[in-house]
Amino acid sequence: MLLVITYSRSARESLRNVCRAHEESIVRRFGRAALFEATEFGAFQALRLREKHDDAVQIERTRPFNEFAAVPAAVREAATEYENREEPAVPYAAFASSTDHPSKEQMQESALEPPESVGGP
Repeated sequence: MLLVITYSRSARESLRNVCRAHEESIVRRFGRAALFEATEFGAFQALRLREKHDDAVQIERTRPFNEFAAVPAAVREAATEYENREEPAVPYAAFASSTDHPSKEQMQESALEPPESVGGP
């Protein structure tokens, strides 16, 4: 998919117009941003916006996030257990301190697997 992000009022207006006129090419709209289908026509629409608005439009190629391939099981388990904790006000550091769950610092220092290594182009 292509993520198109707008940074000016006129670029947002153009994005809205493109989304309305070409709904079949839009995966999802987010106000200042939209996900376009990863087709030549989707790229054409994104490039039109950037040509018209220059630096007020950013285009990024995205890939679906596969949590089972990109995220270690320990992190997925920690997220599940933390969201199901008995005391909702307990911060993660206190929650994880007496468990085998990774610390906040450990997770901040560990990058996710690059997309190329977890599912191709």
